[in-house]
Amino acid sequence: MLDINLLRRDLDTVVAALNRRTPAQTFLDVPRYQALEAERKTLQTQTESLQAQRNSLSKQIGQLKAKKENTDALMAQVGEIGDGMRQCTERLDALQAELHSLLMHLPNLPDPSVPDGTDEHGNAELRRWNPDGQGPRAFDFPVRDHVALGEPLGLDFELGARLSGSRFTFLRGPVARLHRALAQFMLDMHTQKHGYTECYTPYIVNREVLEGTGQLPKFRDDMFWVSRGGDEQQAEQYLISTSEITLTNAVRGQILDAAELPLMFTAHSPCFRSEAGSAGRDTRGLIRQHQFDKVEMVQIVAPEHSMAALDAMTAHAEAVLQALELPYRVMVLCAGDMGFGAVRTHDLEVWVPAQNTYREISSCSNMGAFQARRMQARYKTAQGKNEFVHTLNGSGLAVGRTLVALLENHQQADGSIAIPAALRPWLGGVERIAAPGDPV
Repeated sequence: MLDINLLRRDLDTVVAALNRRTPAQTFLDVPRYQALEAERKTLQTQTESLQAQRNSLSKQIGQLKAKKENTDALMAQVGEIGDGMRQCTERLDALQAELHSLLMHLPNLPDPSVPDGTDEHGNAELRRWNPDGQGPRAFDFPVRDHVALGEPLGLDFELGARLSGSRFTFLRGPVARLHRALAQFMLDMHTQKHGYTECYTPYIVNREVLEGTGQLPKFRDDMFWVSRGGDEQQAEQYLISTSEITLTNAVRGQILDAAELPLMFTAHSPCFRSEAGSAGRDTRGLIRQHQFDKVEMVQIVAPEHSMAALDAMTAHAEAVLQALELPYRVMVLCAGDMGFGAVRTHDLEVWVPAQNTYREISSCSNMGAFQARRMQARYKTAQGKNEFVHTLNGSGLAVGRTLVALLENHQQADGSIAIPAALRPWLGGVERIAAPGDPV
């Protein structure tokens, strides 16, 4: 959430920054905001004036009572002033609620370092990496996609659809083991090499938790809503779309000591997304699912360290891809392609041979104080002042998409999959996996 004082001090700058994302009126009805703000100022002035009048009359009443003189007329005036103050307060509360709702729908402002652009075509490449230092692997046999490679290994889209509908998948046998190994490998790398604390978090959260990280109110249709059988009074709850939600909200409502920062959390969890608006996109395979697994990274830092933390988090995600010998590139997203709460985002895009293109596998974002202000998450500075922390999150990595990339990039002519050396300890040392019954 943006600081309301920023709008009050420099509305033109806020509008200009919003315009970098998309036309500002998409987010902010400026005339409506100005009307609400003007009425708020008027009512606050009236309230302060009425309070001063009541204080003056109360003092006079005290003096008259000390002289044992009649105070009925003044008491009547105080009553009328009280009625006026109550009316002002009620209207002020309504105005504040409307202003708060307006703020909750405003996205974060892009950092000045973010390139201009309206969609992915405005993103800029920072760097790319290949195992051999040259380019993605050149195959001397026809490339198969992960569906053709995975089905003999236990990737079952038909059963997933029978059980739960489209965009759900059932894994069994070698591919299920590979999926598990990838998640454990990522967790161990982030905890043992990168300094994150492993967490296990709830998969169901309350509405206010999603408001804290910015999924609500704007993205309600992208969430899966849940209810408890027979409990009609249950609070509004949702399945998490990422463990960023729970990890970041771990500091909700807290005032941290500066010495505690940075906090670095990681978790492996399923993610549930309705994929509203994605009809017809990536209908084949694992790229876009209603349920998928992800290893998430979250950092809670002091404001002056957040951009350096973004670079470090990006490097942590890159280290996973490098260890798995997967070609990728790093993109900085343009203003129009960034997520709702980000001030700057780095996307990692892995090479997918069957599609002959790069696809997103991790998104690392600096959210500034945007989420912290919504969560009221602060820290005490060395000067004893309470300030909002900065929050960051990133995929380290999306497990299903990593499985896709590993199957396709390490496929062999016979349909087996070569296992990168770094991953083998999590698979009992095997160097290659194949369909049950096939020679390895």
